Amino acid sequence: MTDLQNWTPRPVPDLKSTQGRFVRIDPARFPEDAGELFAVLGGPQNDALWRHIPIGPFDSAEAMSETLAVVALEDFWKTHLIRDRHSGAVLGTASYMRIRPEAGSVEVGCIVYSKALQRTPAATEAMYLMARHAFELGYRRYEWKCDNANEASKRAAVRLGFAFEGVFRQDMVMKGENRDTAWFSIIDKDWPKAKAAFEAWLAPENFGSDGAQRRGLADMRARG
Repeated sequence: MTDLQNWTPRPVPDLKSTQGRFVRIDPARFPEDAGELFAVLGGPQNDALWRHIPIGPFDSAEAMSETLAVVALEDFWKTHLIRDRHSGAVLGTASYMRIRPEAGSVEVGCIVYSKALQRTPAATEAMYLMARHAFELGYRRYEWKCDNANEASKRAAVRLGFAFEGVFRQDMVMKGENRDTAWFSIIDKDWPKAKAAFEAWLAPENFGSDGAQRRGLADMRARG
């Protein structure tokens, strides 16, 4: 059994404006940021992006703003905007959720990427920056949960280095349907290897002149 006699609760994640090679992550402000976020994630053309998310989709910036303000207040979500580093354009959003400072545990969730962000190095970098902040604060556990029917999200979790922990059957009723929830995590002892793999994968030398990766992230992690 791990000795935690000297354990103290961790600070609540408070990621300020943080910049990587591809993205800048900013704490979201509502209603100020609602228009920008709605422009890339709202409206009927983006309804599919919210299929497996507990909130949304949204038909107006006002509705999006009101909902995100409510979950911030009632559920203690800390929502962030993912922006293009150079243009500043909003590309997506992700939140710290289920924040448990007393246990050193936090979830990253409500991850909604615009089509421009999906399957890009910027998308991976955003997840790296948010995870790094949690572990730098001394968190012991970083969670990823998703609808068990969401195969893309489960593949993403494994690719990013999260370990599959199991399925909570009939975990939620979401949008009038049953949801079985798949649980994944990175814990503190996993993070050094995961961090090194992220940094090696994101390095300029891992990408050719055409932008294609030379080595995959999972391969980086496996080879060390």
